[in-house]
Amino acid sequence: MPTSRTLGDTVTLPCGQLLPNRLMKSALSEALGAPDGAPTTKLERLYSRWSVGGYGLVVTGNVMVDRHHLGEPGNVVVEDDRHLDLLAHWAKGFADGGTPLWMQINHPGRQAQALASRHRPVAPSAIASNVPGFVRPRALESDEIEGIVERYATTAAVAEAAGFDGVQIHGAHGYLVTQFLSPLSNRRDDDWGGDPERRRRFVLEVVRAVRRRVAPGFAVGIKLNSADFQRGGFTEEESREVVRALVAEGIDLIEVSGGSYEQPAMMGSAVRESTRAREAYFLEYARDVRSIADGVPIAVTGGFRTRAAMDSAVAAEDCDLVGLGRGTCTTPDAARDLLVGGVERIEVQSVRFGGRRVLDKVTDLRALDGALDLQWHTDQLHRMGAGREPDTGRAWWRTVGSMLARTGVGSLKQKRG
Repeated sequence: MPTSRTLGDTVTLPCGQLLPNRLMKSALSEALGAPDGAPTTKLERLYSRWSVGGYGLVVTGNVMVDRHHLGEPGNVVVEDDRHLDLLAHWAKGFADGGTPLWMQINHPGRQAQALASRHRPVAPSAIASNVPGFVRPRALESDEIEGIVERYATTAAVAEAAGFDGVQIHGAHGYLVTQFLSPLSNRRDDDWGGDPERRRRFVLEVVRAVRRRVAPGFAVGIKLNSADFQRGGFTEEESREVVRALVAEGIDLIEVSGGSYEQPAMMGSAVRESTRAREAYFLEYARDVRSIADGVPIAVTGGFRTRAAMDSAVAAEDCDLVGLGRGTCTTPDAARDLLVGGVERIEVQSVRFGGRRVLDKVTDLRALDGALDLQWHTDQLHRMGAGREPDTGRAWWRTVGSMLARTGVGSLKQKRG
């Protein structure tokens, strides 16, 4: 009789890389890079903390492939090998813990923060995001698209040279890959848009370019939306076809998420209450695509809180890995606590603006609560980067102060993931 799978089981990826267990620390934007895009000692200190957290895989926050287009101030940028020594120091310090470390690589497209980048954002089409504060982008020329594809490949090659174990292409949450996939943001009628097949060309070309530049044993994964949860947008049916195509290209791991900062399903806002109660927001979709994935491991991030729900998802083979996000900001050793510490639940803080009776009269706080919550968790990462412990009692108004100090009023919008 086959033995039921457990969270503590190893996972072997198609490239041959071995993950020591099925708990993954998913990408969280740290905003701890230097002004020139280099990694810092604070970033190294944060990841050294996660390196002994017992995870089977740790994925960094989104590293930009172009310094002229940043998701936010404090992004690490890797567009050449100018910071190779610092990147190698970051990777080597983490490697002492024995867990594979992947670099998430990303281009924000129309979600670039113009004040941080000081350049007009670019996108498949000149269509602005519905998130307040974003600048209407400029539509990319075909040769520019080809150049961005090569930027992803260069970033991956530098990550490999620095000692990272793999890269994860960010194809979720409204960033550039997602913008190409969605008919709402991609209105092109050339080789890069016009129908689902041409809209998915960009992500497939990125995967191919990365594969050409890295060794066979270097892992190439992707974070992919199940859907963008917007009428007329990227659907689950289209997403399944993208998965089918990615598998044919030899992808090593698919992390399932969903939504964008216009419709943040990854934070539970666009999912049914019954789904939220089951904890895993995108488990039904993951279960559906496992047959399409043809043995490529599927990770699900979003909503998991209890050991029981995680055990059940893995034992039922609904997913292969469980991704943990915000919970790792306040419980950096979450995987070890779950696997050997006997902990049954990883607590995740939910932070909202106070003084709601007064503030609700002048602004829609629901639109700002998500940004506050994410920034509050970023504050915890900054504390660990400074060598301190997380502060679960941190007041919401202190985070408002740190938001404004770091990025000004532009930080008061949902912009991170």
